[in-house]
Amino acid sequence: MMLPLFLALNILSSTEPVLGARHGQMPREKKLNSGGTEDLVTNLPGQPKVDFRHYAGYIKVNEKNGRALFYWFYESLTLPGEKPLVLWLNGGRIIRPTRFIGIKFGPGCSSVGYGATQEIGPFIVDTDGHDLRMNPYAWTTEANMLFLESPVGVGFSYSNTTSDYDNLGDDFTGKYVPELAEIIHDKNTDRSLFIDLRGILLGNPETCDAEDWKGLVDYAWSHAVVSDETHKTIRESCDFDSNSTWSNENCSQAVDEVLNQYREIDIYSLYTSVCIGNSTSSEDKSLQVVFKSTSKMIPRIMGGYDPCLDDYAKTYYNRPDVQKALHVSDGNRIRNWNICNMDIFKGWKDSKESVLPIYNKLIDGGLRIWVYSGDTDGRVPVLSTRYSLSTLGLPITRAWRPWYHQKQVGGWLQEYEGLTFATFRGAGHAVPIFKPGESLAFFSSFLRGESPPFQR
Repeated sequence: MMLPLFLALNILSSTEPVLGARHGQMPREKKLNSGGTEDLVTNLPGQPKVDFRHYAGYIKVNEKNGRALFYWFYESLTLPGEKPLVLWLNGGRIIRPTRFIGIKFGPGCSSVGYGATQEIGPFIVDTDGHDLRMNPYAWTTEANMLFLESPVGVGFSYSNTTSDYDNLGDDFTGKYVPELAEIIHDKNTDRSLFIDLRGILLGNPETCDAEDWKGLVDYAWSHAVVSDETHKTIRESCDFDSNSTWSNENCSQAVDEVLNQYREIDIYSLYTSVCIGNSTSSEDKSLQVVFKSTSKMIPRIMGGYDPCLDDYAKTYYNRPDVQKALHVSDGNRIRNWNICNMDIFKGWKDSKESVLPIYNKLIDGGLRIWVYSGDTDGRVPVLSTRYSLSTLGLPITRAWRPWYHQKQVGGWLQEYEGLTFATFRGAGHAVPIFKPGESLAFFSSFLRGESPPFQR
């Protein structure tokens, strides 16, 4: 049976130009529906008893160089043979100083550490870093979920050729989700390569550099993160459409001020606490923007969001018994696992300035495109997405209005010809962490191709 495929991502994403799937199935050497294959996960430490199967291991994407991507595949909780396949990709989570020439926010974070472990997977790492608990709002209730750590150097994914790590970029590794969808769309003219791709779902995604920067600055000002004076300076001196934006000293210093103020809070969630470490060193403070902290932490939970989740995942995935169960190592010589790879952030090349032309192409091809934004995210704020989408000039088919979940406003939504845009009220960057019930309901609507409820 041909399973329909959907692509989903959170912020920037890239993947090798291979899905590990044709016609919705895994390659023969990694077939996942036979039971008892070598990648079947059977003794995952701390896992609750479950009735579904899940598989983890490596997909070789380049035999000569020894490039291999780590994947984790979960069957849907019910009727997996009839549910669609969803590929989830996480990307980058970082703010870098504006002094870098040609500044980009690049990919480099783990889909396993974020998507599977914290957001939408069936298991969430507990606060002790040793046990797993069930996620009652897992997206596996609606689909088969495939999480991929990409590119090489992220999480457990690796290459045996050192030079591969020096050449990472869009052209070398593969594409963001819109670009990956474009490749599939183009190659589907060859029926032997056909993939039944139905749509893409993008959460707080970078879309167009110039509009994203404008939105980041305006959002910081409108949410009282920076002063009127700083905002005025940026408005007067920054040309984000220019290739020499940072050569203007007034602009560069003012944008630095925006980022410096964001270092005091969690840019991905303006109204929740940061994870506080035991040290007050400048290094720890700067890491609050990137990873928050990597030392021992005092968990502070606010509004259902635990800012120390990253560290629980790191503790868990660096356990020898966990790596053995996931077919990563033999349980003796472990692989060092980090939730994000800073070297990839710093060295990423060839990033496109805008994926809006790809949106137009995919819309013309009849592909379903849904974009959503947590409205308390400062990193890729709702304003950035609205500014970007407005440049498409798409006709509006259903005007701006609230959408509902369990008789409460989940956010606001506007439907365009070929694209749906929605906000999540009170959610930070990783929307499912903050609004798990709402995000699952929204995801279900996306798969069905139906609008979320417009009445209480």
